[in-house]
Amino acid sequence: MKKYPIYSVRNFSCNDIHRDFYVNTFKEHLKKHSFIEEPHRHDSYLMVFFTNGSGIHEIDFDRFEIKKGSLFVLQPGQMHHWNLSDNIEGFVIIFSQELYNLYFGQKKINDYNFYNSILNRPEVVFETDEFSKILPYFDLLTQENSQENKYQLDTMLNLLDCIHIEIARKYNETYSHQTHSYNIKISAFEILLEQHFKTQKLPSFYAEQLHITLKHLSRICNEILQKTATEVIMDRVILEIKRMLTDKQLAVNEIAYKVGYEDYSYFSRVFKKQTGMSPTEFRNIK
Repeated sequence: MKKYPIYSVRNFSCNDIHRDFYVNTFKEHLKKHSFIEEPHRHDSYLMVFFTNGSGIHEIDFDRFEIKKGSLFVLQPGQMHHWNLSDNIEGFVIIFSQELYNLYFGQKKINDYNFYNSILNRPEVVFETDEFSKILPYFDLLTQENSQENKYQLDTMLNLLDCIHIEIARKYNETYSHQTHSYNIKISAFEILLEQHFKTQKLPSFYAEQLHITLKHLSRICNEILQKTATEVIMDRVILEIKRMLTDKQLAVNEIAYKVGYEDYSYFSRVFKKQTGMSPTEFRNIK
């Protein structure tokens, strides 16, 4: 049975000095690593910025149109693949959480809101007139990577963070709800959800853990995510089921048990209600 691979930074970088930090132009990246065109995951953070060409980028079963200016940020564990035009150009950056957090100390990678939840949209688009804000950092980063300068890693990490700052500014303009004061509570909810979604599927559990009323949790979810608390929980459950079905390592009834459903018939009905197809039908088309 097919299992989709999980790649680390070291699958791409053979440089012992920067083995947790990979930078390349997109064309060179594809030449040296053609295997990435098949569905896969990373155990590190991934950033892809497209400066030319078109295509489709599928991330955790959501499809995004690639165009000039498309920038994608992926967290560890997200499944993705793409279908690209021949004239595709851009940049790829892969780095480990440990490298970033160790270097910047008190500042953590998850402080950037576009990285701190799988519920956040992984795409932001820089229009042509916005290129001058971010493109020079990618150019300088690839130039620095190709040389052997003193303080090279320091320079590269600081250029990476300049890119993060530009993304954060653009992201907050595009998805302004992320700056809402409710964001603190929704982040805490999402952390709890990641820990307990396989065993706890009722919003009341999370409201109690957050020391807020169920009504207040519902208000927060509606305001920030435009979803009910139940929908947020179920979206995370269904995403995990889809990942397991796609990996094809477990029987469907084993997957049901893994995500907290002892009754297979009920599990199958829940999945079909959310996706429009049975678990087996979904597995067969992937």
